[in-house]
Amino acid sequence: MFTGIIRHRGTVTAVRLGAGGLRLSIGCSELSASAAHGASVCVDGVCLTVADVHSPTLEFDVITETLERSTLKALRIGAHVNLEPSLRAGDPIDGHFVQGHVDGTAKLVRRDTSAAQHVLHFSADPQVRPYIIPKGSITLDGVSLTIAGVSHDGFSVALIPTTLQLTTLERLRVGDRVNVESDMIVRTIVHRLDTQTPTGSLTHDRLRAHGFA
Repeated sequence: MFTGIIRHRGTVTAVRLGAGGLRLSIGCSELSASAAHGASVCVDGVCLTVADVHSPTLEFDVITETLERSTLKALRIGAHVNLEPSLRAGDPIDGHFVQGHVDGTAKLVRRDTSAAQHVLHFSADPQVRPYIIPKGSITLDGVSLTIAGVSHDGFSVALIPTTLQLTTLERLRVGDRVNVESDMIVRTIVHRLDTQTPTGSLTHDRLRAHGFA
């Protein structure tokens, strides 16, 4: 379990074929000093298990299912990633509950930048859209954010300077994709209501009719 509050940023140092997928090597001296073999780490929003530690590098095995659902398959040597170690009992929850289970991806289609705000607009994969609601929580590349607006095919988020400074979202360019994890409470509600609708498809209108949007 994670919170979406990024603790570290790492750099991909190697990408090679591994057991059932890829073996990723990520350099992060601070995290490698404390992470043990078998620990869970959220890498750009994806929960991965530490396969080996060679300080300052951590190694992870990424299976085919994860590669197909996330952006990790596009990582190259030198790429920067957001990192968050798993929660421990008593840790503060400053963001929201994040599982590290990616629903799909979203593509950056526009950036609105001014002295007052920095807004990113995304188009989302179809399987992600039912879980996007105004002012709901969302995780993008492991970062806990609040949805600022919803469109027919996507959403927008407003970023504060601290988020830009501490995460990789500042580096995003139009056309780049991010990993998306919807809020688990919204996902549970939508799934439950979806199974009770005659068509088996819950639209935003139906969600609003039930008082959840």
